[in-house]
Amino acid sequence: MFKKVLIANRGDVALRVIRACREMGIQTVAVHSTADAEAMHVRLADESVCIGPPAAKDSYLNVPAILTAADVTGAEAIHPGLGFLAENARFAEIVEGHGLTFIGPTPAQIAMLGDKIQAKQAALKAKLPLVPGGTELIGSVASAQRAALAAGFPVLIKAAAGGGGRGMQRVERKEDLARAFEVATSEATAAFGDGSVYVEKAIDRPRHIEVQVLGDGKGHAVHLGERDCTVQRRFQKLIEEAPSPVLSPEQRDHVGRLAAGLAASIDYRGAGTVEFLYAGGEFYFIEMNARLQVEHPVTELVSGVDIVEAQLKVAAGVGLDLRQDDIRANGHAIEVRVNAEDSITFAPSPGTVKLFHPPGGPGVRVDSHMFQGAKVPPYYDSLIAKLIVHAADRTAALARMRRALDEFVIEGVSTNLNLQRRIIRSSDFVANTIDVVWLERWLAA
Repeated sequence: MFKKVLIANRGDVALRVIRACREMGIQTVAVHSTADAEAMHVRLADESVCIGPPAAKDSYLNVPAILTAADVTGAEAIHPGLGFLAENARFAEIVEGHGLTFIGPTPAQIAMLGDKIQAKQAALKAKLPLVPGGTELIGSVASAQRAALAAGFPVLIKAAAGGGGRGMQRVERKEDLARAFEVATSEATAAFGDGSVYVEKAIDRPRHIEVQVLGDGKGHAVHLGERDCTVQRRFQKLIEEAPSPVLSPEQRDHVGRLAAGLAASIDYRGAGTVEFLYAGGEFYFIEMNARLQVEHPVTELVSGVDIVEAQLKVAAGVGLDLRQDDIRANGHAIEVRVNAEDSITFAPSPGTVKLFHPPGGPGVRVDSHMFQGAKVPPYYDSLIAKLIVHAADRTAALARMRRALDEFVIEGVSTNLNLQRRIIRSSDFVANTIDVVWLERWLAA
């Protein structure tokens, strides 16, 4: 096992890795920008190194500074967390070329899964169902028109090199395709430095179902069950729960086996998430994320598996001591994301947290790097806390989440807590009559 691990990230995910390492007897190194000098992950790590000024490109994306920090502290491995460099194949390659261990998939796996076309081709080879279209890059308006006619309108033009809704355009009619193609390629270039796009059929009002997988890098993989991530705004998730409240036991087993089969087929190493759209009783593969997910706590609470510990063990060569029959779902978990943003305009709200009172009690977990006096910098993601509850069933979990949200007090910055309280109590959410664009319709109404 490693003696010392550097965490190339910040916020609650850096804390999450530090805590897992501490329980395993591993020393930790935090890196930070000048804006995060007093941050909680810096305070809790065994060592810390400043790697640059506030802007992410000069600090958390500064590869030479991160490697230098690993050198001077004697770290043996680097955990990338999520976001920043977590899915950067070149970074993983440099880390391993530097004689360090990258705690995550292989550079080749990151590169392949980061290319949506290659990922779809791998999924097709593993016999996963795909959304019609989307297996070839589109280089012109004419080829986009041919692909759209083959898939059938409405279609989505999507960036091949990224996600999160950037570089995505929905097209209802042939007449609108040329303009949408130009917008999508421009957005993709601006967001990812790569204007490559593809065209696929738009699945109307689907749910978003994803499956957590773990692989040992040698062809053995297991799934830890699915998460339902249907509550989204502009393709950004706000609430996740496990298991999905709309799947039958047979469907749950089916989609889990599909996801684990894909991971095994590519000798996947570490933790990953296979994402599907679900509509009309059918699953459609959309992508595989080669990293830890923000919403991993709901899976940990339901499965009883420490996903970060599993990442560390696989990376250290200990292997994956789990078999599918070992994994049993227990109860129901729900996570809400607490963002420092205006709950009406969604504008970011940086500032100083004057009061931070998280909820407690049975079955309540709060993953956060906040504390009274903590700074919320304007340079990074607005996520400041994840509130997760676990109970015997969904009804009990909803009651627990309502109670926990009502206890949560954050002052000094605006948050979306009031919005989350409204969503959790909404009749549509409680009754499971939602889809991936439900929240936007609900907000508009």
